[in-house]
Amino acid sequence: GYLPIHRAAYEGHYLALKFLIPVTSKSAIRKSGQSPIHSAAEGQNPQCLELLIENGFDVNVLLAEHISQSYDDERKTALYFAVSNNDILSTEILLQAGADPNKDPLNCLLVAVRANNHEIVRLLLSYGANVNCYFNLVNDTHFPSAIQYALNDEVMLRLLLNHGYDVDLCFDCMHGDIFGNSFLWPATEEEILPGWTSCVIEDNPFCDFITLPWMKHLVGPIVRILIDYMDYVPLCTKLKFVLETQKEWPEIQQILDNPRPLKHLCRLKIRKYVGLVRREKTLSVKNLPLPPILTEFILFKEYDLYGRELHLE
Repeated sequence: GYLPIHRAAYEGHYLALKFLIPVTSKSAIRKSGQSPIHSAAEGQNPQCLELLIENGFDVNVLLAEHISQSYDDERKTALYFAVSNNDILSTEILLQAGADPNKDPLNCLLVAVRANNHEIVRLLLSYGANVNCYFNLVNDTHFPSAIQYALNDEVMLRLLLNHGYDVDLCFDCMHGDIFGNSFLWPATEEEILPGWTSCVIEDNPFCDFITLPWMKHLVGPIVRILIDYMDYVPLCTKLKFVLETQKEWPEIQQILDNPRPLKHLCRLKIRKYVGLVRREKTLSVKNLPLPPILTEFILFKEYDLYGRELHLE
């Protein structure tokens, strides 16, 4: 059960917590199934969080299984509590202390995107949140989950895309292309087609999702944004049919009918290479020996609408 140290951390009793830390048994805390770090984050008490971190409490400790399963989302980390509370300061404190944003079944990034909290999304992405995560408990989409919560918010959508959202998967489907060709698919193994399960019909492609009757008005604006992050756009017949009725179609058609600028293609190639290397945690664009103007170009700074808003403020 809960200990006095949990209560003090949750309620924000800083002095009581300071007294309890050295006299509370670590084994008793482990047996309780919950760290005071969780309690401080849940109670939105950043000062108590900092005190616990200074005294060596692990920011990545997980809730015990029975406690985690008492929540519908099966949350596990203190960071999840901070993010779900829209607590920017506690989120930043935990991330700066080394909190892993990718340890919960429902990724913290998805929680922040659904809550429309641009600053927490920016923080999570800057500390390594997986922009291409899927909702592990219920994954019925072929494309990474975050975009479906950002379709009505260009600022949020650009945040995700600028940080490496795999836009190619939004155009990866089993419909014929606009030239009348049918797409041939190999065996749907996870290594060959990430995101697809052994039962393909359960993995909804983006074109089926975005062309639902109550969403099809978004097709033009969304596709126009997505192609800013692509070279070749394999537009399927289903998307094209809807796009032709929308005001963005002439501009989209002009882009599709002409070669993409060489500098744009180079940017995509560099981003792809750096993204592959970054998985080994050895390289990022900001660490490359490049002039600032080139770094900003590679990072799609011209599309950083949230950064522009912060600058104006």
